Amino acid sequence: MKKIDILNFITDFRKSPNSIKTYRELINHLGAQHEPSITAMLDELQKTRVVKQTELNGEKAYQVISR
Repeated sequence: MKKIDILNFITDFRKSPNSIKTYRELINHLGAQHEPSITAMLDELQKTRVVKQTELNGEKAYQVISR
């Protein structure tokens, strides 16, 4: 699994460029067995300001803010 898998799941710039996905949706889609690496990649993407953490319906969620 790569960071691009996370980014592609969160958004499709042609169909839904401002899409927001919850942490639970990410884990369900990418697999619970990859949770530690998903968390590490999300942290790295936040530090490089590609993804921002937000809140959706009271849950931790992520949105792509840079291409």
